[in-house]
Amino acid sequence: MTYDASFIGLYILDVLGRPVERIPDRGNVDFIDEIRLTVAGTAGGTVIDAAKLGLKALAVGAVGDDEKADWVLMTLGKFGVDTSAMQRIAGVPTSASILNVRPNGDRPALHVRGASDHFDVLPTDYDRVLDAPIVHLGGTGLLSRLDGQRSTDLLAEAKRRGRTTTLDLLAGNASTAHLVLPLLPHVDYFMPSIEEAQDMSGLEGPEACAEFYLGRGATACIFTLGSEGAYYADREGTRLKSPAYSIDVVDTTGCGDAFDAGFIAALHHQMDLETALRFAQASAALVATGLGSDAGIRSFEQTMETMRSLPIRG
Repeated sequence: MTYDASFIGLYILDVLGRPVERIPDRGNVDFIDEIRLTVAGTAGGTVIDAAKLGLKALAVGAVGDDEKADWVLMTLGKFGVDTSAMQRIAGVPTSASILNVRPNGDRPALHVRGASDHFDVLPTDYDRVLDAPIVHLGGTGLLSRLDGQRSTDLLAEAKRRGRTTTLDLLAGNASTAHLVLPLLPHVDYFMPSIEEAQDMSGLEGPEACAEFYLGRGATACIFTLGSEGAYYADREGTRLKSPAYSIDVVDTTGCGDAFDAGFIAALHHQMDLETALRFAQASAALVATGLGSDAGIRSFEQTMETMRSLPIRG
């Protein structure tokens, strides 16, 4: 196959500033320390981190026909991501967010949905977008044309071709569940945050949520738990909690995307489950130490060293 992994779904331009304690009154100005632009989204942020981790990665998504699109495509290319399957859609803006990052790392967002709502994958695209042993779908619930039966058909075809499939969301909630649940029989690793998992299932705690999603067809669930680490459960009965690393958090933007990239890289390198979770946690920890969804991670080797050397959160 041509690629190590294909990353299908949500691509966003993020404009981030930190630290933001308040929005100035009227037309006044406050001064902050840092402003950055990054490629983000549950596919976009993940594909860049995966490329930094050494994977030959294919980006599959959409941008608009504007200056933001130029920057997104240029940045993907700079990191070595193949953009030949990216769609450029006339007459709509590139999906974008403004994030005001608080001193504690929280990041309330303002979002323009844009081109990602117009993105689709047709059966005639399958040979190209499934040309990888690992297929990641990211952003269900914010992909209006692809959400629903199109996504079900895409993941079903990926499994028919013997691919390993991963699924993550962005801002999943109770109204997203009807789009997510039909996908699960075609998903090897379902990787939402615990907040998303709880909101969609109406249940509390990772154990109850795992039983819910495994019962609806997912082969395995991995819930990111923020400062509590990550929780893994599969249909074979394995249950494993992986603690978080102890770090000084700058910005939590993209930590879930980095976790996904780390876990996908671990699958590529055929790591055992416990090591794979630790490596994914290290990837997320690195991103949390800087501003934006691509902060911190430099290489596979650096992330391996981080996994070995960072202290576990007590």
